[in-house]
Amino acid sequence: MRGVRPDIALLEQNGITGVAMPRLGDPSVIPLWFGEGDVVTPEFIRAAAKKALDDGDTFYVNTRGTIELRAAIRDYTNNLYGTSIDVERVSVPGSSMLGVTIAAQMALNKGDDALVVSPHWPNIETTYAVTGANVITVRQRETPSGWQLTADEIIEVATPKTRSIFVNSPCNPTGWVMPREEQEKLLAFCRENDVLLIADEVYHRHFYQADAAPSFIEIAEEEDPVVIVNGFSKAWAMTGWRLGWVITPKSQGTHWAIMSECFNTGSTVFAQRAGITALEQGERTVHALKQQYQQGRDLLIQKLGQHPHIDLCAPEGAFYAFPRIKGIQSSRTFAEQLLAEADVGVAPGYTFGAGNDEYIRICFALGQDRLSEGLDRIVRFIDRQ
Repeated sequence: MRGVRPDIALLEQNGITGVAMPRLGDPSVIPLWFGEGDVVTPEFIRAAAKKALDDGDTFYVNTRGTIELRAAIRDYTNNLYGTSIDVERVSVPGSSMLGVTIAAQMALNKGDDALVVSPHWPNIETTYAVTGANVITVRQRETPSGWQLTADEIIEVATPKTRSIFVNSPCNPTGWVMPREEQEKLLAFCRENDVLLIADEVYHRHFYQADAAPSFIEIAEEEDPVVIVNGFSKAWAMTGWRLGWVITPKSQGTHWAIMSECFNTGSTVFAQRAGITALEQGERTVHALKQQYQQGRDLLIQKLGQHPHIDLCAPEGAFYAFPRIKGIQSSRTFAEQLLAEADVGVAPGYTFGAGNDEYIRICFALGQDRLSEGLDRIVRFIDRQ
């Protein structure tokens, strides 16, 4: 393909989008495919963005984010985790996914190895691949007590050429949460071997055993090789705002300014004002959404947990389940047929990495009525096969 690098030309659209695009926005479809619920961004957050526009807040700002937003993120983080991070460790380059992309670009050269804990959000593998790195995955295990993976299992897969490890906890799509003692072991390995750990913690407030999931920010020193990625999309129902943040080694601040300048010239300025409001006034929203997701999780376990053709590990966090549908040969075909025959959209498991073609991802973030109907349709569809 002219004008396109051969490795870029070989990239494929992720399977979720591939299934969803023909029916995206169709009101007859119950959408359990993407990572969002049906609650619009709360009015007080939207009002902050509107006021910013009315105030003429439409000009360039620091590519790392306004100092007011970075300070609000610092304060939110310190209050939530009992830490004392410096504002100079905080950058707001754009979306959380852009934070992952910049971190990967900063860490990796062509021919390096990049390790991804899997099952994983498919765009992570693509982001690593674009750097020219070799992508290696290590798969979580299904156990009677849920999805599991130890730091030792991750470290065993690392090679002398491994320059970055990606961990998403709570995990999309399995709901796995990395325990504190395993975080400590993995961080020690990365520190000793100069491996950049990219910790995706965007589901940090969706942990069903505590107010927040264990975070690497609680154990990382100021110059440890860790980039913690977070954002507003999930906890504050702000998926369309594309506003996320990173907490990095303090010495990387200038590099994040430069890279943000190249990729995005910084986050949308009036959205940043909304982000401050979300952090400072949004705890009721966070807790209300989490309660809805908890109810969705309980409903999903009730309807699918005992089905003879479904193996379901109850998720510890996030708002997804990743069940195995016994006997299916192609998760893509299953998802397309479910959509065509039952008007329910789910994500095919194959797109979350190797070994997942009997699985589907179900987002249980919708309100109870629509979610219940969607799950019932899935059960009826499986029963007809």
